[in-house]
Amino acid sequence: MFVLVGLGNPGKKYDDTRHNIGFNVINVLAETLGIDVNKMKHHSLIGSKFIHGEKIMLVKPQTFMNKSGEAVRDLVNYYDVPLENILIIYDDIDTEIGKIRLRKKGSGGTHNGMTNVIYHLENDEISRLRFGIGKSDTIPLTNYVLGKFEKENIELLNETIIKSKDACLKFINEGIDKAMNGYNG
Repeated sequence: MFVLVGLGNPGKKYDDTRHNIGFNVINVLAETLGIDVNKMKHHSLIGSKFIHGEKIMLVKPQTFMNKSGEAVRDLVNYYDVPLENILIIYDDIDTEIGKIRLRKKGSGGTHNGMTNVIYHLENDEISRLRFGIGKSDTIPLTNYVLGKFEKENIELLNETIIKSKDACLKFINEGIDKAMNGYNG
C-alpha cells in the first residue's frame, strides 16, 4: 500500500492558495489514476484503488495545516502503513517557484504542517515532495502562503503540478531514490 498525502487547509476560502498546493497535486493524481477522493475517514478526504495489485491511497487531511500530523498518524496506525510507502506533498517557501524537491528524510524546516507530521509519527524518515512557492520580501508570510498565485505564474504552476504528479507516480512505481534522481535538480 502506498499513501500519498497532500497537505492543505479545508474549506473553499483556501482553494487554490499557495498553502493548498498539496491538495492540487492530489487532485491531478486522482484524475490521472481514476480515484475519487471523497470519503471522509481518519480526519481526511481519502480515495483508493488497486493498481497493478498495489493499493494506492490519496489523502487530503481535513485538519488545518498545523495539525496535519493527527490525520496522517491515524491513517498510518489504522492501515499499518510502512513509513517508506508514504509521500507527503506540501508547499515550500524555501524552494523557488516552479521547482520541486524530493527527500526521504529530514526536518520539517519552516513548514509547520510537515513538522506536525514528523511530531505525530515520531520519525523524520518520511518521504516528501516540496513544491516551491518562493517567498515575498513585501508580503507577510501568513498572507503570502494563504494568498493565491499571481496570474503570470499560473502556467508555470500548472507545469509544476504535472511534474509533481509524474514524480509521485515514479515514487509509487520505482521508489523514492529513483524519484529523487529523476526530479531533483
